[in-house]
Amino acid sequence: MNIQEKIKKWIKETLKIENDFVLAHPKDIKNGDYSFVSLENSEEDLERLNENKLKEIEKIEAIGKFINFYLSKQFFADSVKEILDKGEKVSKLNLFNNQKILIEHTQPNPFKEFHIGHLMNNAIGESVARIIKSNGADTIVVGYHGDVGLHVAKAIWGKMKKPDIVWGEAYAYGAQNYDNNKEEIVEINIKISEKSDEKINKLYEEGRKSSLDFFESVYKRLDSDFAHHFYESEAGEVGKKIVSGDVPKIFEESEGAVIFRGENFEPKTHTRVFINSEGIPTYEAKEVGLAKLKKEKYEYDKSITVTANEQDSFFDVTEVAIGEVFPELKGKLRHLSHGMLRLPGGKMSSRTGDVITAESLIGQIKQKVLEKIKDREFSKQEKEKISEMVAIGAIKYSILKQAIGGDIVFDFDKSISFEGDSGPYLQYACVRANSVLEKPKAAKIISSASLVSSYRDIANFSSKNTASEIILAAPATDLEKHLYKFPEVVERAGREYAPHYIVTYLTELASIFNGFYAKGKIIDESDPSSPYKIALTAATAHILKSGLNLLGIKVPERM
Repeated sequence: MNIQEKIKKWIKETLKIENDFVLAHPKDIKNGDYSFVSLENSEEDLERLNENKLKEIEKIEAIGKFINFYLSKQFFADSVKEILDKGEKVSKLNLFNNQKILIEHTQPNPFKEFHIGHLMNNAIGESVARIIKSNGADTIVVGYHGDVGLHVAKAIWGKMKKPDIVWGEAYAYGAQNYDNNKEEIVEINIKISEKSDEKINKLYEEGRKSSLDFFESVYKRLDSDFAHHFYESEAGEVGKKIVSGDVPKIFEESEGAVIFRGENFEPKTHTRVFINSEGIPTYEAKEVGLAKLKKEKYEYDKSITVTANEQDSFFDVTEVAIGEVFPELKGKLRHLSHGMLRLPGGKMSSRTGDVITAESLIGQIKQKVLEKIKDREFSKQEKEKISEMVAIGAIKYSILKQAIGGDIVFDFDKSISFEGDSGPYLQYACVRANSVLEKPKAAKIISSASLVSSYRDIANFSSKNTASEIILAAPATDLEKHLYKFPEVVERAGREYAPHYIVTYLTELASIFNGFYAKGKIIDESDPSSPYKIALTAATAHILKSGLNLLGIKVPERM
């Protein structure tokens, strides 16, 4: 239980409050560390709370209807000690209590490009997966790929016409020429389905493997792991069998097709085709098949699918249909939708070939980073490693810094700024904190009074004329007043599937630490509070690295 929950529970029990209420951080820290609105008489509530005050609270005051709580210096000392004890595991919580949560994201289609839309989906999906895992879930990450369909035929047609082009370009070429070569491409699609043409079969297997191998290389760069991948080629047949066999209970025939009338079920949606008049399963039927495959492979408590919000209406219907086919899945399915990642030039299209690949965007940002660090005394190999981490961190930060749902216009220059509101800014703050801890003088101070034991001494009121007396008598710094909030931020991010809360918190932490760093010496053998300042620096480094890891962002050793 974090301190926010503990205080809230204490208030409820002391004031006999039955309904939920908001316990928030005041905008101005002069008004305390937590605050809530008294529902009755604030002066009477204040008196009752003071009679049974928690040991972590130093002072309670009433200002109008607001009751403000001030945490004690002892609490801040203990909270920093807890961070040091846990290290980078400080984000480990128990919100989901070992629930098995399946999360599907990224979904690039073989034979097509891995574009910046997939990059956005991956950043969100990977971060949400890490956050819910950190909150105690048994998380299983899976992918789903369209390895059959007309796009495959277009790509194979393009490759047959232009053998030297890569598969993504082959698809774009086939799509551009589809209208004038429709019969030929449709015939290829039939042959793929029937596996009746040896040459086409060979091209299909070659293109599928080439695409999937390339996707794996991108996942590795993005530090994204998948437990399993599902494919439309398997989901389609399963879905068709389910939908066809169910008519006319949940689905019904209409003009040669099989449809689902969403208006007849709760929650009410709309009608969609699941098997078309040619007997081919649509994406909707494939989603039913995918649900069965997921259910059979993994017994889960919740299944989250991350896609662009263009598919909202699709999932509105398929989730209801799946709940009717598999009643045990009702309430377990969640569609997490996001907006589009756009460059200043506007929206892209893989069909026309006007597509920005993930690889090209990362490459462009890397070049800008290399230009910024060209005069630094790093080896060529180190510059390559740093520029890769910083470029990917810059992109992920830009995607995750706002609430999931809206479109994002990517700002190249702002994304690689070292001055604030960027991934590199957070990475640099963490590198700076670690550089302080790596200095020989810091090691000397720590060795003479180990970090954890000196920290315990700081919390010891009984010792006189020691660092503990000096530090406990001093006002708590802004850094201490921010560090302790990290677990409640991670929990909120997990409860709401919202990485932007962590981004906001870390950006504020980096700013506060940079002010702390600039204010005075952290390492000073003549200063009895130096071990504590080093402890604060170590706690900051742990939280920055842990928080960045939840965002899928790595920290270089140097910058």
